[in-house]
Amino acid sequence: MTKFRPCIDLHAGQVKQIVGGTLSDQDSQLRTNHTSKLPASHFANLYREHGLNGAHVIMLGPGNEAAAREALKTWPGGLQLGGGVIAENARQWIELGAEKVIVTSYLFPEARFSLDRLKAVLVTLDNDVGKLVIDLSCRRTGGRWMVAMNKWQTLTDMEVNPESIKLLEPYCSEFLIHAADNEGLQNGIDKELVIKLGQWCTKPVIYAGGARDIQDLDLVRDLSAGRVDLTIGSALDVFGGSSVTFAECVRWNQQQSSQ
Repeated sequence: MTKFRPCIDLHAGQVKQIVGGTLSDQDSQLRTNHTSKLPASHFANLYREHGLNGAHVIMLGPGNEAAAREALKTWPGGLQLGGGVIAENARQWIELGAEKVIVTSYLFPEARFSLDRLKAVLVTLDNDVGKLVIDLSCRRTGGRWMVAMNKWQTLTDMEVNPESIKLLEPYCSEFLIHAADNEGLQNGIDKELVIKLGQWCTKPVIYAGGARDIQDLDLVRDLSAGRVDLTIGSALDVFGGSSVTFAECVRWNQQQSSQ
């Protein structure tokens, strides 16, 4: 059944909500919706207190490792960790307290998918697919969704479609998919993508991008037949938003689990 899945997005060591399409190596191009005065550990504790398992911590660029460690220390075994995860450090993040690691760009050397790299990450995790989430965040181009890497600025050779999902599912426990063109804009979710993910994925999948109110949780549930979870970021009151409260999302989850 569809659930609200919270996030902790880290940029330059701070918890931020960013317009996804503006992420790049040039900070002058960055559009930020909200910079929290509270540390990552505050949000980790908030999610722990409300039993929101499966929240993801994403390190957007360098300078976020210390904040990520503090979040994991606050809720060991309760958070997923992504951003800069490679074969050489995946196990380290699990040992530091991550429930699962999330991998994206490492799987696409020179923007081309490498099954060998995916297998290399799993080897460091003792081939435990339960500890791995594959991030297939994508941008829409020519009527297709192409996986995007390097802060969502580089399109890869992988299309998000039934074939790629079938290829990857044996190697992971979940998918995380940001619709990068929608991320941070609060202009509504990519409905067609949510429908397709509900049809294509047999593993759990978390969609993020464009959510703007509590009704979007109902919408994602209905469009995906309850197979896709939703992350709400910039619209949420704890991240400076005004159209949906954290308390509403917690209540929504509780209502779904009681049905």
